Amino acid sequence: MAESGTLESITEHERILQEIESTDTACVGPTLRSVYDDQPNAHKRFMEKLDARIRNHDREIEKMCNFHHQGFVDAITELLKVRADAEKLMGQVTDTNRRLQDAGREVTAQTEEVIRCRIQQRNMTTTVEKLQLCIPVLEMYSKLKEQLESKRYYAALKTMEQLENIYIPRVSQYRFCQIMAETLPKLREEIKEISMSDLKDFLESIRKHSDKIGETAMRQAQQHRTFISAVQKQASLGCAKPLYSLNGRTTLQHNGLVAGDAAEEEEADDEGDRETFENYYRKQRKKQARLVLQPQSNMGYGFSVNRLFDLLFEIRDQYNETLLKKWALVFREIFEQDNYSPIPVENEEEYKSVVSRFPFHDAEIEKQPFPKKLPMSQSVPQIYIQVKEFIYASLKFSESLHRSSTEIDDMLRKSANLLLTRTLSGCLQNLIKKPHIGLTELVQIIINTTHLEQACKYLEDFITNITNVSPETIHTTRLYGLSTFKDARHAAEGEIYTKLNQKIDEFIQLADYEWGMAESDGRASGYLMDLINFLRSTFQVFTHLPGKVAQTACMSACKHLATSLMQMLLDTELKQISMGAIQQFNLDVIQCELFASSEPVPGFQGDTLQLAFIDLRQLLDLFMVWDWSTYLADYGQPTSKYLRVNPSTALALLEKMKDTSKKNNIFSQFRKNDRDKQKLIETVVKQLRSLVNGMSQHS
Repeated sequence: MAESGTLESITEHERILQEIESTDTACVGPTLRSVYDDQPNAHKRFMEKLDARIRNHDREIEKMCNFHHQGFVDAITELLKVRADAEKLMGQVTDTNRRLQDAGREVTAQTEEVIRCRIQQRNMTTTVEKLQLCIPVLEMYSKLKEQLESKRYYAALKTMEQLENIYIPRVSQYRFCQIMAETLPKLREEIKEISMSDLKDFLESIRKHSDKIGETAMRQAQQHRTFISAVQKQASLGCAKPLYSLNGRTTLQHNGLVAGDAAEEEEADDEGDRETFENYYRKQRKKQARLVLQPQSNMGYGFSVNRLFDLLFEIRDQYNETLLKKWALVFREIFEQDNYSPIPVENEEEYKSVVSRFPFHDAEIEKQPFPKKLPMSQSVPQIYIQVKEFIYASLKFSESLHRSSTEIDDMLRKSANLLLTRTLSGCLQNLIKKPHIGLTELVQIIINTTHLEQACKYLEDFITNITNVSPETIHTTRLYGLSTFKDARHAAEGEIYTKLNQKIDEFIQLADYEWGMAESDGRASGYLMDLINFLRSTFQVFTHLPGKVAQTACMSACKHLATSLMQMLLDTELKQISMGAIQQFNLDVIQCELFASSEPVPGFQGDTLQLAFIDLRQLLDLFMVWDWSTYLADYGQPTSKYLRVNPSTALALLEKMKDTSKKNNIFSQFRKNDRDKQKLIETVVKQLRSLVNGMSQHS
């Protein structure tokens, strides 16, 4: 019985343990209570059973752990490896995120730029649309200006009407259109004034030819009456015929009615102030008729006044001569006070001051920062101002002659031409020939005359503005003062060439060769280096001259230098030259060639400048190399190495080097060891003499 109770207890405990293991912890209370409600010592046995069950589970856990331990270790190891990869991946993710942010930032910027461009595009489209409305207005206004400048006033009035009625109302909201609309009445009033002035000039001109005009008008009136009477005869037959009036309009007369009256009324409305001009014209013509038909009582009438006008013109000519003499002194004083250097301007005010006195425009110089220099010297604006003052003085006398505007304009232009071509030209020619005017001053004079020549067109406009006579008039005299400045420029250029050659001669006079020297110094002569430095600095000043002038001056100087050096070698007073002197001379010519090859003046092609020294070079090479066999063998052939060496030149120089004195023989060191050298020289001399004699006989 006891054993069965124990088994029962054990079975019950097993059940309780299973129930505890399988039951939720919240409902385990009743199960545990059954342990204490059973038999005595049941609690102790349950605890033992529980411990055994725990040990059993621990063993199972241990087995399971032992079974999965290696996998766990491998998993940990893999996890550690994954951590490194994870860190690397994190870095890559971070870097990718950073680059993505940077790329996104660029995309954002590009997006903003696209948005801005779209806005600009939209604004441009709007602007284009508005401009398409505004451009016709501006074109019509430009057309109006051109018509006013060309004095086509009737067309200008029609253009004004189109502007006021059609174009300006379309864009009246813009300020420039408002300004334009305000300007049009002023322009119309100016047209009226100019037209009235032209009418006055016309009336003045027809007054001179009133006899012929009256004869022609009466003849045409008679023809018109004859024509009208013939037409009326045809109309009396009952047929309506067209009648032609003097103004060119065709009307139809039938049953006493004239068609076209409406057209005349419409035309009268469009003509504006036509009635004012017609009344003025009739009034002035009546006055002219009274003057012709009824002369005043105090007139010496019928007598010729040509002698009086001839006297006035002679006085005018004498007055102009007096003015020309006065302005000659003014020009000379201006030239004497000029420093012949570019005008310095420190600020905008000084620049505007010069430009206000002389019409100078140069985009490159305007872009330069202050301080800067204008190319012309101070005399240029002063001369320009004085020419205008002369024109004013001549105008003041001409106005008192009561001549027409065209005649006064012609007088002024002729006087200005005399001032330019005689007075100013003479002053410039005298200035160029003055001894104190050097190369720098001559260069500045050339630049000055260039700017004065360009300003002549502004002088023509100046005369046109004060006389109101269009330059397109048939009998208008043109300002031909341009030749004055061209002649002065050519004279200055010639003087530059002359003075440059004189300077070269002054340097060459300082040459002090030791013609019997045994060997060269190994360096070029001092006088020649000073000459080359002078030429180099001079040609730097020539950069402001026109290209051809600077190139001609440079070529002329090199040719003159080469000729002078050749003449120095061939001087008849020079009796003997040593090989050492030839070598020293060769060093100097080399410096000349280096100067020519350094392009002291831009624009030369290839070795054009070096060819100035080709005669000297071939002559010196012949003597330096002592290549007589080649020279004599190739003489006369176009491919000769020494083609530019004349036999007479070679003979003259060789004569200076041969044995003419036992004491001063350049080949004395060869007398004992190399007598064949002397024989060779004698042979060459004979052959050269034969070539020279042959040339003289051939010529």
